[in-house]
Amino acid sequence: MKKLLLAAAFGTLCATAPAMAETKLKLVEVITSPERTETLKGIVAGYEAANPGVSVEIVSLPWGQAFEKLATMVSGGDIPDVVEMPDRWMALYAGSDQLVNLESRLAGWNGTSALTDKTLAMGRLVDGNAYMIPYGFYLRAMFYNKKLFAEAGVSAPPKTMDEFMEVSRKVSALDGKYGYCLRGGPGGLNGWIMMAAAMNGTNQFFTEDGKSRINEPGSVAGIQFLLDIYQKGYAPKDSVNWGFNEIVAGFYSGTCAMLDQDPDALIAIAERMDAADFAVAPMPIGPDGKAFPTIGYAGWSIFKATEHEDEAWALVAQLSSPEANLAWAKRVGVIPIHKGADQDPYFSSEQFSGWFTELNNAEYEPTVMPTYLTKFAYFADVKALETSQEALLGQRSAQDIADEWAAFLTDEYSKWKGR
Repeated sequence: MKKLLLAAAFGTLCATAPAMAETKLKLVEVITSPERTETLKGIVAGYEAANPGVSVEIVSLPWGQAFEKLATMVSGGDIPDVVEMPDRWMALYAGSDQLVNLESRLAGWNGTSALTDKTLAMGRLVDGNAYMIPYGFYLRAMFYNKKLFAEAGVSAPPKTMDEFMEVSRKVSALDGKYGYCLRGGPGGLNGWIMMAAAMNGTNQFFTEDGKSRINEPGSVAGIQFLLDIYQKGYAPKDSVNWGFNEIVAGFYSGTCAMLDQDPDALIAIAERMDAADFAVAPMPIGPDGKAFPTIGYAGWSIFKATEHEDEAWALVAQLSSPEANLAWAKRVGVIPIHKGADQDPYFSSEQFSGWFTELNNAEYEPTVMPTYLTKFAYFADVKALETSQEALLGQRSAQDIADEWAAFLTDEYSKWKGR
């Protein structure tokens, strides 16, 4: 009888052991598309194969509602182990002590030395500690049309702001062609900020005493630079309303010869243009020998609430490995995070050289927007959009809108500092 009882108990233990041993992780992606999700599933499948007993549930949130949906999940206690963390959210979650500080993990990981300096720096933007490992960068650089350049007698992409204006003038002299695809509509703030910073010689948004620098003389000159491009006819008239799709179409259709955009624009352009007909150069530098291309990024973070931090870290490390990151970067249109990635055949073409030059050369300082300001989204999507369009149409001056922007940003910065 005792043997029967022991056998039954042993059988029960064996039957329950797999369930007890299995670890389930939840990974939330927030910048979602079918292709991205399938790529992520493939990388996660490799992780699961290498980690028997661990399974990963992927929850895909549509980008338009992702911020609210993730916040609802977290506040309701349905907290993921690993999350795709956009740069503009990191300060919110790290600042409220909800993310794992990854410094000790990075110190003991053999993959850390392969990460570029800028990758580590971006991951440490909140209080100097790494709360994410970025998976790639959305960095602005200048697409240029070689055929239109040749027709206009231009031999090389512009290296300075003065050359940028001159090349725009020469191309615009061609019948029905324009030098620059201006993004005057939604999402156009990056252009104004880059030009203002280049002409002002700094990408610092605020002085030490908390005043916005957007209405300093150099910044105003940068705003006026873009107004001149448009008002002199070096950009299409209807570009006052152009957003992402319109500027990209304006470039690949041959309407305008130059376009500043992130690597995600390359996917649509490469489908419609021969690789020999275009390339990507760094953003033109200003009078002080510097350019400040805007940079956005996202990465992988771990929530402190996880009960499986070791397994969650192993998943982040897998996602951040050179092999996985290269596959991810090629699919989603970002600059990869590892040293030497520019030697990969896919990234070593002329189409990527501008971005890698900006990441690796001292005269280019990537600019991170002050997304930590509570009303920055309103500033970017409403106030800056409406006022810049008024200026483009000649209804307001560069100084006028710069002063309005400075007053708004200074007030928001004061509120943020006084939290």
